[in-house]
Amino acid sequence: MKLLTPLLGRRSRLRWLHLIIGGALLMPYFLVGTVLVSLAGAGAGLFSSLPAQLTAFACALPMVAVSGFFPLVRPLSVAAARALCGIPPALLADGPARTRQARVRAAAWFTLHLGLGGIVSGITLALTPFAVAVMGLPFSAALRDSWLAAGSDVLVEPWALALAPFAGIAMLAAMAAVAAAAGKLLARWVPVLLGPAPEDRLAAAERRAAELAVRNRLARELHDSVGHALSAVTLQAGAARRVLDRDPEFVRRALTAIEETTRRTVGELDAVVGLLRRDEEPGSGGSAYGPGLDALGGLLEHCGVPVAYEHEGDPDSVVPVVSREAYRIVQEGLSNALRHGGGGPSPVRLLIAVRERELEIVMENPLDGRPAVVRPGGGRGLRGVAERAALLGGRSEAGPYEGPAGSTWRLAVRLPLTVRAEERS
Repeated sequence: MKLLTPLLGRRSRLRWLHLIIGGALLMPYFLVGTVLVSLAGAGAGLFSSLPAQLTAFACALPMVAVSGFFPLVRPLSVAAARALCGIPPALLADGPARTRQARVRAAAWFTLHLGLGGIVSGITLALTPFAVAVMGLPFSAALRDSWLAAGSDVLVEPWALALAPFAGIAMLAAMAAVAAAAGKLLARWVPVLLGPAPEDRLAAAERRAAELAVRNRLARELHDSVGHALSAVTLQAGAARRVLDRDPEFVRRALTAIEETTRRTVGELDAVVGLLRRDEEPGSGGSAYGPGLDALGGLLEHCGVPVAYEHEGDPDSVVPVVSREAYRIVQEGLSNALRHGGGGPSPVRLLIAVRERELEIVMENPLDGRPAVVRPGGGRGLRGVAERAALLGGRSEAGPYEGPAGSTWRLAVRLPLTVRAEERS
């Protein structure tokens, strides 16, 4: 059975089917070719004349090649080759052929597929019944009489009848070998003629980069909103637990802060999930959802640390896209203050200054003489802040700072207030 696998295995059968489909697709072109041959004066005995049939076949191939230049030929051919030829998807191009080079290669493949498919289909249709008839000669008097009537008296000789079944099997084996060889040839040329061109590889790389950018943006949104909420809730719950028996009023305020924080975060999470459900087009620009600086009051009130907030200019007048990114940056700065507060809430100084051309955000909180604690797998917050600033053409700095108030952790971000940034909204 292993000897028959190359000829009749599953892959060989699928490739044979692929060739038969090519032969079926060739038929309309072949019929047009027969019409042209008939008009040229070779119509008599066309279907019984091998030279006339070969001439019609030759007339059909140029028409096949012209049809192969249509852009949709490539995706249809790729789908058939992927399913029936066993070619890995990574070796095949996606989408219609747009460039001249891609169309030429697609036309060459279409011509090769239909040409080989027509030959293999013709052999299959003609040789199969003939081989079966030859194998049946020793067992059917009617078949022997038909051969005698046709003048083939040699095939009814005793020695010929004894060899007839083996001859029929040999014909079928030869037919399977031809089909397997043709299928293997097609499979070898699939990556060459239907593989991605340099333009296709560039387009695929751009799509992957755009999809990665969308995923990174969603990851930043989830990290900043949910991460901040968890930090604030953890701090408030821990503080409430420690004074549960001594200060019920503080516990009540802490529970209120936890309620407000979780309610706000659920709303922000719904916005992110809504974006995923809309299946936003990758690379469509900046974040078009989430709170802005006009919601900063609620964030500062329930963030879990005391904040000394100062502002210069009118933060509510900042363009929406910059306002949303600034809100997330402040949120991440407060999360850092919660995590690095040395065991308790640390006072945070926040300055938001609306300059003529840029928005400046400065946040400082004491280090309490201890190094900043980094969570396992952490570091995404400050990296996200830097990415947010860079996307708008701004810059950020974060690290220990020696100032009049002593050692602090300082986060400074500058975001441009430009027409380009506004267009991203």
